[in-house]
Formats: sequence, C-alpha cells, structure tokens
Amino acid sequence: MKMSKIAIATGLAVMGLSGMAQAELSANIGATSNYVWRGQTQTQDQAAISGGIDYNHDSGFYAGTWVSNIDWGTAGSGEELDLYLGFSGEASGIGYDVGAIRYVYPSIDNSDFTELYGNVTVFSMLTVGLAYTIDGESGGAYDSGDLYYYGSASFDLGDGWSVGGTLGHYSFDKATNSDYSHVQLDVTKSAGDYGDFTFSLSNIFDQDGNAYDNDLMPFVSWSKSF
Repeated sequence: MKMSKIAIATGLAVMGLSGMAQAELSANIGATSNYVWRGQTQTQDQAAISGGIDYNHDSGFYAGTWVSNIDWGTAGSGEELDLYLGFSGEASGIGYDVGAIRYVYPSIDNSDFTELYGNVTVFSMLTVGLAYTIDGESGGAYDSGDLYYYGSASFDLGDGWSVGGTLGHYSFDKATNSDYSHVQLDVTKSAGDYGDFTFSLSNIFDQDGNAYDNDLMPFVSWSKSF
C-alpha cells in the first residue's frame, strides 16, 4: 500500500509541474427529491443536495470528491463524503474505467467503507461493471468481501433527450439474508446552461427474505457541471 501511495503522489507531482495545460478541474452541483443509491434510499425518501470537485488529466487519471446529505433513520443522519481516484480510457473502441472509492460518514459511527471498482463500455452505450468492498467498519453489510455488479444501457433520443436503464445485484459476504437486486429507469432532458433534469423509477426485487422496501420509487433530479 505504501508503494501505491508513493506512486500516486509522484504522478500527481509530475502532472502538477508539466501537465497542467492537459488537465482540468471541474465542479458539479445537484438536487434530488430522493437520494437513491443502488436501489436504496439514503434520505428516507426525502430530498438531498450534493456537490463535488473533480480533477481530470489527459492521461486518463482522475481524482475527486463528492458530498451529500443523508438520513438513515434510526441508524443516524448527517452527510456522505466520497473520495475517489482512478484511470479511464479507451482501447479498440472499448471504454474502461478502474479505480477506488472511499465512502465516509462523519456523523455515523462504524459506517465507512472502501471499494475497488471497474467497468467496460461498448458501442458507447452498453456498460457492465462491478465493485468489490475491500475494507469496512460495519461488521455486516458494506464490509470486506461484498460484491456489487451491474449492467446498464443509455440511448440518445435527440433534441437533448436520453433514456437509460440499470440492472444491478448486491451480494453481501457477512450479512445473512441481505442480498438483493434492483432495477432503475432514467429519462433525462438536457437544458444546456441550466443543467440536466432526470425523472427516475427505481425498484428492489428478489429480496431473499430480507426487509428491504420494495415499493416503486419515483424521483426527480437536477445536476449541473462547471
């Protein structure tokens, strides 16, 4: 791990000295009527405000951070802070993205965890990927050994409209009877300088005897990048 951290720090230093003309910083803000992550509400079906900053280099390296309010009911409420870095690119017409992300919950004890992730995209619209938890504090779900994998597709309908869908499955290593699958449909309209507006439908199914809420969740979101 120490060698990996040194390599990353060295890469950042080199880019800072010689590659700034090939790098850019961007920011994003967003609002949603319900923060839904992998089929589960993170805000008790209430609204969330989010924002982030990203660094992207022409080499394919990127790093960033993102924050949102959350409410887990009896488990606690506060904020989620994501810290991530990775490398993306394209080879022979196939896009790829690999990296690591740390989910931090400053106001909720024993909830932070880290994932390694990767995905490939073909025809610029079909994506398959997975995320593997390598470190967690919960001792149950979202601990080391958990695996999330998914497939998604997106289609440009023209005139700023697009539609997409995701089918995912979560397999937990230490949490008994907690595995689940979910599906989500998104319809997005780009409003140019005013950002993007999305209407989504999300649902959990194949509950395997667990207590997840499998009611259909409709929600609307807005996002804008700078």
